[in-house]
Parts: sequence; structure tokens; C-alpha cells
Amino acid sequence: MRYLIARNEKYDFIGQSYASQYPNIHKYPATMIPQIGIELLKETKIKKGRLLDPYCGSGSSFTAGLESGLVEMDGFDINPLAVLISRSKFSSYDIEKIDEEKQNLKNNVYDFIKSENNLNKILIPQYKNINYWFSKPVLQNLAVIKFFIDKIDEKIRAFFLVPLSETTRECSYTRNNEFKLYRIKSEEVLQFNPDVFGVFFNKLKKVIEIYKTYYLPKIKDIKVSVQYGEFINSPKKYDVVLTSPPYGDSCTTVAYGQFSIFGNRCLGFENARQIDNMLMGGRTVQQIYQNSIITEYIDEISLQSQKRALKVSSYYFDLAKSIKNVASSVKKRGIVFYIIGNRRVKDIQLPTDQFIAEQFEENNFNHLFTYERLLSNKSMPLRNSPSNKMGQTKGTMTKEYIVAMRKK
Repeated sequence: MRYLIARNEKYDFIGQSYASQYPNIHKYPATMIPQIGIELLKETKIKKGRLLDPYCGSGSSFTAGLESGLVEMDGFDINPLAVLISRSKFSSYDIEKIDEEKQNLKNNVYDFIKSENNLNKILIPQYKNINYWFSKPVLQNLAVIKFFIDKIDEKIRAFFLVPLSETTRECSYTRNNEFKLYRIKSEEVLQFNPDVFGVFFNKLKKVIEIYKTYYLPKIKDIKVSVQYGEFINSPKKYDVVLTSPPYGDSCTTVAYGQFSIFGNRCLGFENARQIDNMLMGGRTVQQIYQNSIITEYIDEISLQSQKRALKVSSYYFDLAKSIKNVASSVKKRGIVFYIIGNRRVKDIQLPTDQFIAEQFEENNFNHLFTYERLLSNKSMPLRNSPSNKMGQTKGTMTKEYIVAMRKK
């Protein structure tokens, strides 16, 4: 069965970005702009109830819930950095305590570095290829900041790790306009000497200002729970699901794990290099996904590459399993919104929007609508290689689909 798609220009939000309404406190790849969720909840007159986002990322759906008057929201994500960002935005912190600790941190750091002997006492973290990505002075300075952050009251400590994560990436040899890990050119490395402390304290100031202005005033009477890990069947029942799942496996679409690796190191996450393999489509499967609207497309891919077809199948196996878990946790008459892009593999467009509608229908849902919107405001690679051949690139997706289903 094919599900009808309606072009809806209202959801294009041309010229708008995430920061147009709610600036983010930390850069994050492929983030859904909150305006989409706000408009969807308004259109379907959802003003109360419990919201779920099973792949919450940096928390766009919670922002939409805030604007719509929802007061209880749950999120899950396998990426620890995403959990840190979402929790930090939607937790009610003592802002006076944060300001006080900011000043103490600044005083402690600058007093500490006056003595070169102190720097030599700081333990620098060690992991594979660390010297490929960082100079020794940068590592020392980052370690000093982390040393004093670890002394902050644990009730607010996580908040200070947000700017440390961004500082770590910005002060590395990584090309900061990329989500995947690419090192800057050798000649640029020789001239690269960032002011680590200046970068960190500027970012900390900005994060505090955004939190004070945009989030703190709205979260006084709400409850947002963000958990690390995969969403499994929940004893809770949800009135609405608002989410934007990964468009494909992380290794060949948006490399969430690569983008987050330095931030996750800051959090002490030992499996930082394995995130992309842990996400949807990261495991190995031995068979093509069968008996689905998606099967004929994967079969076409298999004619060119069986390996790629199995990789694509892995994503759809994981997505179907996740949808089943989500579906069982939605109340009768509850609504789910999935915002998805249809990726291209081996020059074959995969109708993931149709697959999502099909899977929810198999789990006792009716199709309400699928809207097509222009994808003009999401941070995505401008070009990729659908054939996986060096030099053969094409423009990435330019459209996104909003799939709405209601539980029978």
C-alpha cells in the first residue's frame, strides 16, 4: 500500500533556523527545528498529555512541548552527549549557584596556571590517537578545566560539561565545519594555537545566557526525563510521540558518534568510538529485509552490492523493532509524528516515510497524513556519495517527510 503525500509549504520555515526561536546550547548534527513540532502540536490541538521522543538528540521535541503547554515529557538516546545536552537544557538549576561556580571556576583555573609546576602535575587523559587530534598544550589546558569542573557540586556539574565538550572539539585539529572526523591540513596544524581557557569561558558565558533567557523561565513546572539507552516497552503510556529518527545507519548518513567523540570522552564514556556501531543500523545482519514496501528497493541495491543491501536492511530491522516498542507504549487514540528524510543509496531513493507508515499500521495505527517539506534548515552534508565511489558525489536530500499516525 502506498500512503498519500501532501506538499505542505507551511512546514518549510524558509529562512528560519533552530536559533530563530530557541538557540541550542551545544552544536548537534541533523537537529529538527522546534518550529516543526510546535506547528504539528498546534495543528492537531494537542495541549496536554505525556510526550515521548525515543531518539531525542538535543531535545527539539521537548522545546515544542514547552511551547504547547505539555508538562511531562520523556526522552531516550544512545549517545551520552545528546543526553547531556537535553538534560542540561530542561533541568531546573539554581542559576545563582551556577553564576557563583562560574566565577569560582575562573578564579581557580587562572590561579592554578600561574605556576608551571601545577601544569606538570595534571594528569592528561590517554587514548588511541589522542596526539593526532590535539597538541600537548591544548590537552594540558583542557585537563585543567576538567580537573576543576570535577570539584563542582554534582547537582550542577553536568551543566559545565556542555561548554567543555564544544571547547574540546573546537580546540582539536578537527575541521569544525564537518560532522565526521577530518583533520585540518598539516600546514594549518603548525599555526593552530587556540586560547583554550578563553574559548571555554566565552562558551560557558553564552550557555548560561541562553539557558537563563530561553529555557529557565519555561521549565519551572514541567517534568522532563532524559535517559541514556534505547527505548524499550514502557509501563508508561504516551499521548503523543514527536521525534526525528536517524535517516539511516550512522556510518554512512550522519555520523553522530564521530561528531560526539571528544564530548563523550569528556564525560568519561569508554565506548566513545563505538557509538556509531551502537546506533540504528550499526549491527550486522545476514538477510535482506522481507515482506515490506522497502524490500523491492533493497533488492535493487543488492544487484549492485549485497554488502550495502545488508547494511541498509540492518537499519530497517532496527527501525521496525523500535517502532513496535513505541507503538505498544502509545495510548488509544494517541498520535505519533515521525519527521524523516528519504536517503539515497547506490542512487536508489529509499521511501522510509512509507516504511514508517506501514510499520505503524501493522501495529494498530491509522495513517492521518504525510506532509512533504523542503529541507532548508537542518545541518546536513551538502553532498555525499550514494555509490560509495571516490569522487562520485551527488546532492543530498532536499525534502523531508512528516508522517502522522493515530492509534486505533
